[in-house]
Amino acid sequence: MSNSETTEQEEMTQKPVKKIPYNLGDVMSKPRKVAEYRSQVRHDLVDRIYDGIMRIIIFEKKYRDPDYSAKQLAKDLDTNTRYLSAVVNSRFGSNYTNLVNEYRIKDALYILSDVRYKDRTIEEVGNMVGFANRQSFYTAFYRFTGEAPAAYRNRSLYRNGANAKSAAKICTRSKKERTKAPQWKSE
Repeated sequence: MSNSETTEQEEMTQKPVKKIPYNLGDVMSKPRKVAEYRSQVRHDLVDRIYDGIMRIIIFEKKYRDPDYSAKQLAKDLDTNTRYLSAVVNSRFGSNYTNLVNEYRIKDALYILSDVRYKDRTIEEVGNMVGFANRQSFYTAFYRFTGEAPAAYRNRSLYRNGANAKSAAKICTRSKKERTKAPQWKSE
């Protein structure tokens, strides 16, 4: 037998190679960029920007303004968006949008579980905490909590003493209002 014939026979007798499922996450993930400017920002400037973020976003509750952007925050702090982004990334471990949405969702969790706000629709709660539209509120809420706002309200109101029927009625009110046909008055 020749060498080529023996290698072919060896290949055929070997166990088949187990294929690993194709993982798009590995292929599609972008390589992490090392931003040089992050390490070049002075520590006193980082502390000043961090204190300003805490004061404006959290204590003054600017996160409730849907039009308040990172650009506007940087302007209010007398810095640029690049430095602002570096501080948010290093001190909070996220980007500006996720930081703002985190505080919006924390606020929404409080409102949805409070009996005083049970007459508000889910969309109204989203608007109260600063989301521009219902879809972005639902998406962010689900991303942070793992459940829909209506399900959270239902569960928390039931746990806080409201009976199950009234909690379900509260949560479905907005859906009924949207699907209800308009009542036309006849003359």
